[in-house]
Amino acid sequence: MRASATVLTIATLASLALLGGCSDKNGNDPTPTGAPSPTGSSSAGAPAVKDPITNTAAVEADPCSAIPAAELEAITGKIKRSRTEDMTAGKGCTWVLELSPNTINAGLVTGNKEGLGTLYAQHAAGSLTTFKPVDPIDGYPAVVYANGGEGKGNCTLAVGVRDDLVYNVIPRLSNEHPSFADPCGMATKVAAAAIKNLKGA
Repeated sequence: MRASATVLTIATLASLALLGGCSDKNGNDPTPTGAPSPTGSSSAGAPAVKDPITNTAAVEADPCSAIPAAELEAITGKIKRSRTEDMTAGKGCTWVLELSPNTINAGLVTGNKEGLGTLYAQHAAGSLTTFKPVDPIDGYPAVVYANGGEGKGNCTLAVGVRDDLVYNVIPRLSNEHPSFADPCGMATKVAAAAIKNLKGA
């Protein structure tokens, strides 16, 4: 379990670093982001968030409160424990599943003030190895992305809840987990549950 937790932490840090606007994989300067556009898109061509969620302070402080345990377990399977991770770009929650070694990390990336625009800018600069805009999640724009580390059972999903704030979901699943073949499908369900609770906060 310790090795799996270490891999998760490294992967999570890398994903949050990308969203925080850190340098690309070649060690160049941080990728600049474009100015917000008034024509239906936010910075760097990212789609604008039409119904921004403003009441996020509680989940920013306690990311594990974003989704009730019973609701999350209906998506992921039984949860063994959870813990808050203090990252440079914001706090995340890591849920460790009873079916080991499987984990979900999720949280609001408060250190990134450009929202999804950061990823669109990095994609335009060629800094990402995966960049795939996906169907909006409950009306909120979303992107699957990575800068290396892609593999079966892995997914990194970013959902724009405001033009300046993203909710990130990162499942890391072993081949014993029922969602191993579709980790992004699980990430989408987790994000949808978090958005529902954020909007109801």
